[in-house]
Amino acid sequence: MLVLGIVLFALGLLLSIAWHELGHYSTARLFGIRVPEFMVGFGPTVLSFRRGETEFGIKAIPLGGYIRMIGMIPPPPGERIGRSRRSGPFQGMIDDVRADSVRDIRPGDEDRQFWTRKPWKRIIVMLAGPFMNLVLAIVLFAIVLMGFGVATPQPVVSAVSECVVPASQVAPGCPPGAPPTPAAQAGFRAGDRIVTFDGRAYPDWESLQRAIRDARGTVPVVVERTTPTGSQQLTLYPTLIENQVPDLDTPLGADPTYVTASFLGLSPIEPVMRQSVGQVTERMGEMLEGSVYAIARLPEKVPALFGAVFLGEEREANGPVSLVGVSVMGGQVLEQERPVAVEIALFLNLLAAVNLSLCLLNLLPILPLDGGHVLPAAWEAVKKRIARLRGRPDPGPVDLARLMPIGVGFAAVIMAYGALVIVADIVNPIDLGL
Repeated sequence: MLVLGIVLFALGLLLSIAWHELGHYSTARLFGIRVPEFMVGFGPTVLSFRRGETEFGIKAIPLGGYIRMIGMIPPPPGERIGRSRRSGPFQGMIDDVRADSVRDIRPGDEDRQFWTRKPWKRIIVMLAGPFMNLVLAIVLFAIVLMGFGVATPQPVVSAVSECVVPASQVAPGCPPGAPPTPAAQAGFRAGDRIVTFDGRAYPDWESLQRAIRDARGTVPVVVERTTPTGSQQLTLYPTLIENQVPDLDTPLGADPTYVTASFLGLSPIEPVMRQSVGQVTERMGEMLEGSVYAIARLPEKVPALFGAVFLGEEREANGPVSLVGVSVMGGQVLEQERPVAVEIALFLNLLAAVNLSLCLLNLLPILPLDGGHVLPAAWEAVKKRIARLRGRPDPGPVDLARLMPIGVGFAAVIMAYGALVIVADIVNPIDLGL
């Protein structure tokens, strides 16, 4: 089942990559740009077929994909493409990029090149790929949240903590000398439904949790308790104390942080509940915020990755993961002895998270990512507008080839980082702990 899960999730990733490239392909065709290649993967071609003027195929290394649009790089101002290659590492690289850009140009393609399109059209073509991933992520998240449901804490007691222990302490049981929790002293029991806390009713666990943390001293709590003879309401009087608790405002996916606040010592029940459209929108916002936060912290994760690969240190649960590692996670989901509906929901949720990450990563304004093509096009539009307002001639397209040495440097960094993550996923994979 682990192997089957890995294979199925890898197929889901390939479909996500193809869906991304379909965004670029469809908008490029819409604007009359010729697309000779549509490939999923890199390296040698394993399988391909031609439809119209485009070759569609799958390559041997399934770690990405691309479409080839003719004329991605504009010709140099006042120069002719195709002259002899200049010496020097940077000049030669620039010439190679320009030569590759015109490799597939045929007679009649002069007006079908990418660079000849207006900046706003080029921006749409490059943003269409990440947009497709975003759409797929939203659809998958909506299916999971509205169709299958998600564990949602409710103001009903699942368990009463026996003693006061800081949240950062992961050792099970009560250490010697630990005092009993306010909830245990006040007589709370599993199954108690909290009707009011300090005179107010709270519809969900999070709002109640925040109210507990803001309260001080002895607080009246009305609970509804089911007994063999029926249900009754009781008023309990816990005296809250301060304790180290998880920060409720930590972004989703970030490392846990802690604050000092009032503490009661209750755990809620978490039934699986289908979410409304509004709740889905709210959760999507939280996931987007968490993904942005996680991507911004990628550089500082290098030491932990190095330790996980070479020093045998424990892998961070919220650390970066490659397509290889996330496929293994998909296998872990299917390996568990859980109801089929739960496994499908976890599977789709993981695939949706990957698509959201692919969307955000490709928006980074660095070559060779999609955002690295958007930024020059946007700058070109600004220059054209300024020139027009000043009555000056069109400054022409941004010479993207001159940025390629920087792009190659970024690509090398990205590849090195990706290779480190892949090795970590192989020798020290993240365990979902399902």
